[in-house]
Amino acid sequence: MAHSGGFMQRIMIVSDSHRRHGNLAEAIYNEQPFDLLIHLGDIEGEEDIIQELAGGETIMVPGNNDFFSPLPREREIELAGKKVLLTHGHYYYVSLDLQTLREECIARGIDIVMFGHTHRPLIQIEDELTFINPGSISYPRQADKRCTYIMLEIDDNGEMSFNLKYV
Repeated sequence: MAHSGGFMQRIMIVSDSHRRHGNLAEAIYNEQPFDLLIHLGDIEGEEDIIQELAGGETIMVPGNNDFFSPLPREREIELAGKKVLLTHGHYYYVSLDLQTLREECIARGIDIVMFGHTHRPLIQIEDELTFINPGSISYPRQADKRCTYIMLEIDDNGEMSFNLKYV
């Protein structure tokens, strides 16, 4: 019997690599194939290397350490019919709390916000808004000090699942 569906989109979400690419290279190797790499900032001029490592489509936004970045400050994209904001997060004081970011996203009709900056992973699903932070792939700050990223899988019904992964 033929199994239904099977189409799945896989997106790797990373942040805060800060010029250390060992973990990123390893994670990319482990997760291939995927459809898109999203990098949420603190790339520090290494856009070309990240693009090369990913070997496919990438979307990047600059972080607070990306001083002369040519990248747009933030990006709005659509995934499975959802409006997604990609931002590093420092403009919204995410190290303090998520309130400024929450208000901005709700005002703009955002469904999912992906951000970095805190170096702490977060998958927080609220009624109006989903917060996604992959943590840092190079310099983790959460209690267990493990380098993290997130794999997003979107099935053929548009259902999303966010999985926190460790390098």
